[in-house]
Amino acid sequence: MARLDVRETLHNISFPGHLHTQDSLNYAINFPFRDTDTLIATYPKSGTTWMQGIVTAIENRGDPHLSKTVPNWTRAPWLEQYYSPGVLEASHGHRIITTHLPYQLLANALQDSKAKIIYVIRNPRDVVVSYYYFHKMANFLPDPNSFDEFLDEFLEGKVSYGSWFDHVKGWTSQAGVLANFFCISYEEMWLDLQGCMKRISSFLECPLVDEELARSLKQCSFSSMRDNPMVNYTQVPNEIMDHSKGHFMRKGKIGDWRNTFTEVQIDHFDNVYSSQMQNCPITFLSE
Repeated sequence: MARLDVRETLHNISFPGHLHTQDSLNYAINFPFRDTDTLIATYPKSGTTWMQGIVTAIENRGDPHLSKTVPNWTRAPWLEQYYSPGVLEASHGHRIITTHLPYQLLANALQDSKAKIIYVIRNPRDVVVSYYYFHKMANFLPDPNSFDEFLDEFLEGKVSYGSWFDHVKGWTSQAGVLANFFCISYEEMWLDLQGCMKRISSFLECPLVDEELARSLKQCSFSSMRDNPMVNYTQVPNEIMDHSKGHFMRKGKIGDWRNTFTEVQIDHFDNVYSSQMQNCPITFLSE
């Protein structure tokens, strides 16, 4: 299923046709969640792969076998992508599921569910830079041209998966509303992975002893994940992801956006951010 130049649209949000069909998107928004499911929800390039690794490590109490032998898209499949029905319907017991869908599209499916939801947010300045470089290597995403053009499309919500602002406001509005909802930032994990892993394991009701925690931390370090072919997408053929144009796991730092943004772009971004997020008091570390 190549469909590299195909785009699917649902509720005015664009999705890459290489990974999505109308059937798969409708499957996702009508998905029968089980109370035993764990759902990782993110906007793209916000720490999705990292959280998949963290949850896998915690659920397996630091045993690295699964993370070293099973690709992350199989052990924590994307709900809205075309292959997920076959993977999820064959799964028994606890399932780790991933989604980039905005809350608005999953609201009905999650309404009466007790599934545990982990939402990861990241400084949008770093998100847009990471997303720009991902577009350069992912042949199923439009050519981003210049960063200036891509930034405008991002701020206007015209990129794949829609508006970052709508995504973050939709999901974070469910804190204290949805049962079993846990929100954490990329920056928190970068600054204190051990403390965050303890909090996540407590939320998942799977507390780790010191030895299990140490093993989990080791396999979830940026360097370990970057070098793991089950995580770094080097198994994906070059016609899908052109690895000569970049690495899926590029830098993983916080505040790297300053190496890309011009002063004019910073001012433009800040003006749009202030307007869009005035009723959503979220702060991000910028350095």
